[in-house]
Amino acid sequence: MNKDYDVIVIGGGAIGLATAQHLGKRKAKTLVLEQFTFVNQLGSSAGVSRQFRIPYPDEYMVQMALDAEPYWDELQKQTDATLMDKVGTLWFGDPEVHSTEGNIKEAEEALKALNVPYTSLTAKEIEEKYHFKNLPETYTGLFQPDGASINFKATIETLLELCQKDENITLEDNSPVFKITPIGDLFEITTTNGTYITEKIAIVPGPYINSVINLLDFKIEATYWNMSSAYFKKTDPSIQYPTWFVFQNSIGENGNQFYGFPSVDWDHPEYIRVAPDFVIEAIEEPNDRTLIPNSQELAYTSEWIKEHMTGLSTEPEYTSTCLIALSKIPNKELLIDFAPSYVPNYKNVVLYATGWAAKFTPFLGKIMADLALDGHTDFDISPFQLGGKFFKRF
Repeated sequence: MNKDYDVIVIGGGAIGLATAQHLGKRKAKTLVLEQFTFVNQLGSSAGVSRQFRIPYPDEYMVQMALDAEPYWDELQKQTDATLMDKVGTLWFGDPEVHSTEGNIKEAEEALKALNVPYTSLTAKEIEEKYHFKNLPETYTGLFQPDGASINFKATIETLLELCQKDENITLEDNSPVFKITPIGDLFEITTTNGTYITEKIAIVPGPYINSVINLLDFKIEATYWNMSSAYFKKTDPSIQYPTWFVFQNSIGENGNQFYGFPSVDWDHPEYIRVAPDFVIEAIEEPNDRTLIPNSQELAYTSEWIKEHMTGLSTEPEYTSTCLIALSKIPNKELLIDFAPSYVPNYKNVVLYATGWAAKFTPFLGKIMADLALDGHTDFDISPFQLGGKFFKRF
């Protein structure tokens, strides 16, 4: 049986398109299958802006952010649109709090270990320099100048255009995969639009990961967050914020952790985006998501703004949601691995699953392409390569 493609990429969001773009650069005949339309708002690519940041509590994550920077620079050369607005990253709050983002003190240690410049801040300095107010005196912070707001819509559109121009890449949207059949050394992939034969598979469908890998008889234990987000009008037109995250203990159902962005030309420029970094209740399955944010989560966000931010109205005017799958593995966001060994041709099946990875988009595409074509990558993925221990038979 002859193969139709060298690699089929399942998932046409940011990471899927970045993977395809790197495969195309290496002249691999590639098909991208997207279950919805390209540049949709139904997965983890939803929304317009994302944060790029280097602070992490683990050195290997700091290193990954550093390694991603030249790939962003390379992608920027391919478009006239500004992909990043470098305004810096501000982390502040209770230095004892650990969250899904990490911990301030541990992040400082990781930055020091890798000689990444940053500035330590007191609560008073945070208020004086960055427009916050009424912070507890015990709060501390750090500012890292390389943080940025990512124009994520432009990033996806740039990757899509590059893939469209590459003669090695075929793009198909509205093509959900509903069957994967190993045939000798190859795979037969069946979609609503046809059947294709490939040697290798790269699986990157964002929060819909289990709907694909279940077809290969394994799954990932994950929880699903339908995250809320809102835009608040500037009452002081001159005010500007960096990208930021506040670490605080929860108060009942109020997770009490929030993050925000600067105003940017590409995304409601007279507004500041602020969002809760928690959900009151996780959803059971990705298809349970809604495009309407949780009103109570937004109410807690408004309370935070009223009490601790300056120059903004306290009622949101625009809202959105974003769906994310988070691994249930303690302290592990990203999973990058091959399929488990009981899957036929498992070394020809690579996947990225769970966690916040927008900030790594072009670099993660490079990693996935190299894993698919070479079976290895020069980047150390051992911290993310956890499938043998945590993938479960479906």
